Amino acid sequence: MIKNSISYFLFAFVAFIQVRGQQNTAATPLLVKIAAGEQWWGAAVSEAHQAPFGSFTYAINLLGDNKGNQAQPLLISNYGRYIWCTQPFAFSFQHDSLLITSFTDLVQQGKIGNTLREVYRYVSNRYFPASGKLPDLLLFSQPQWNTWIELTYNQNQQEILQYAHNIIDNGFKPGVLMIDDTWQENYGLWQFHPGRFPHPKAMMDQLHQMGFKVMLWVCPFVSADSPPYRLLESKKALLLEGNGDTTQWVNAKTAPAIIRWWNGASAVLDFTNPVAVKWFKEQLNQLQNTYGVDGFKFDAGDAYFYPATSVAYEKVVSNRHTEIFGEIGLEYPLNEYRAMWKMGGQPLAERIADKNHNWEDLQKLIPQVVAQGLEGYAFTCPDMIGGGDFVSFLNFTSLDQDLVVRSAQCHAMMPMMQFSVAPWRVLDAVHLSAVKKTVALREQQTALIVQLTKEAALTGEPIIRHLEYVFPHQGYAGIKDQFMLGNTIMVAPMLEKNKFSRDVIIPMGTWQTDDGKIIKGPAKISIQVPLDRLPYFKRIE
Repeated sequence: MIKNSISYFLFAFVAFIQVRGQQNTAATPLLVKIAAGEQWWGAAVSEAHQAPFGSFTYAINLLGDNKGNQAQPLLISNYGRYIWCTQPFAFSFQHDSLLITSFTDLVQQGKIGNTLREVYRYVSNRYFPASGKLPDLLLFSQPQWNTWIELTYNQNQQEILQYAHNIIDNGFKPGVLMIDDTWQENYGLWQFHPGRFPHPKAMMDQLHQMGFKVMLWVCPFVSADSPPYRLLESKKALLLEGNGDTTQWVNAKTAPAIIRWWNGASAVLDFTNPVAVKWFKEQLNQLQNTYGVDGFKFDAGDAYFYPATSVAYEKVVSNRHTEIFGEIGLEYPLNEYRAMWKMGGQPLAERIADKNHNWEDLQKLIPQVVAQGLEGYAFTCPDMIGGGDFVSFLNFTSLDQDLVVRSAQCHAMMPMMQFSVAPWRVLDAVHLSAVKKTVALREQQTALIVQLTKEAALTGEPIIRHLEYVFPHQGYAGIKDQFMLGNTIMVAPMLEKNKFSRDVIIPMGTWQTDDGKIIKGPAKISIQVPLDRLPYFKRIE
C-alpha cells in the first residue's frame, strides 16, 4: 500500500511538472491544433465506433445530450493531450484543428507524457478518481440473465421461474437475474403487479434458493394521473413545465412536465429535489426489505428527458439530472445503468446501449467498450448477447444463429456477459454447443477478470484496453476488432458474417495462442476461426 502511494505521488508530481494546462472563458471557442498522426478518444460512448477522431471531419454537442449511453466532458489523445470541462461542451474536428465551445464553464487543456495511458491515468486521478469500491462481484464472476427478450412486456411470476429453471436445466449456472419492465403495477408505482405476480415473496425466495441474485428494472418516470403522480405533484417533486423563461422553482405554479419516451408520455422525477430522491429510495428500499430484492437496473435518465425549458428545484443543465440519477445507484452495489454523465471511477455497472440483431451493431461493441474504459467507466457490460431487439427473436425468419454465437464470443472476455434470449430456445445443437464452449472458456478467465475488476476499483485503469493503450505508437490506434483484457490477454473475435478466417495483429513480445502455438511479434498472421473458436493470445514474455 505504501509503495502504491509513493508511486501515485511521484506520478502526480511528474504530471504537475509536465502539464501545460490552459483555460478559456466560457462560450469562447478554444482552438487546438492537431499534430500529424494524433488521434483522440472520448465524449459519447455511443459514438465511439467512429473513433479515433482527428483524421476526418466530426462534430458533436454534449449539452443536453448523452447520446443514449455514458458520456464524459473529456477528450484524450495518444500524444498525451487532454481536454476537460466540468460541464458539457460542443466540439468539432476540422482538418488539422479541434474546436471546442463551452457554454457554462471553463475548458481545461494540457499535456501529460506522450501516450494514451499516461494521459488517461492523469485525467482519471484528477477529474474522476477511482472510489475503491466495487459493484457486486457476481456481475463479473457469472454470466447474467435478463428476462427482457423472452417475456418483453409480459413479465410474470410463472414464466420468470420457468426461465430460471431452464437456465440450470440446460447446463448454465445461476448468476444475476434481471426482471425487466412491466413487473410493476405502473411507472412510479413500484409494487409487483398482483395479477402477474400473485406471490412475489415466494418467487424471490425460490430464485434465491436456486442460486440467483435478483434485480428489478426501474426508471425515473411516473405515470400521469396515478396515486404516486398526485402525491409527488403535491410535493413539487416532479419536473415542472416551463417556457424557457427565468421562472424559479419556488415561484413556479405550472403542472408537471409530460415527457415523451419509448413507452409513451409520463412525468419525471426531479432528482435535484431532495424530496424526490428520498421518495424514490424509499420505494427501492421497501422492495428490498419486503421481498428481498437484491438490486436494480436503472433505465432511462438520459439528459434529453430533462428539457432546458422545464423548471427544476435546482437550476442545472440537463446533463446534471443524469448524473444525479447515477448517484442514487451508489447505495445499491447490485446496479446497472445505460445512461450516465460524469460518474467515471464510481462502482456502477455500465451497460452499452441496446444493440440491434445485426453484424453492423456487433462490430460496434469493441470500440464502444474500449471507450467506456477510457472515460472511467471500467465496470462495463456489452448489452445483451445477440442484441436487445426483441422483434428479431419472435420468429426464426430474422434470426441469425451464427450472430448469437459470435456475439457470445465477443462478450466472453469482457467484464460482464449478459444473456437475455434463451440460447436453448433459438439455437440448434451445434450453435448451442458453441455458446456453451464460450461460457466454459470464460470460466477459465474468471479469476483474471475479477482480479482486474478489483484493480480497476483502486486504480481506475480500464479492464478492457485498446491496443494503443498497452502498445503505444506502434500503429494500432485504428484497430477496432481486437482488444486487450488487462495487459496480458489479447482477444480477436470473429465479427463478420459467413467468415471463418481473419487476420490478427500481433504486438511485440512472445504470445501463446488459444490452441497452444507460440508466436513472436510484432507480426500479422491469418488464422482459421471456425464457429466454436474464440481466438485469444496470452502474452508470456
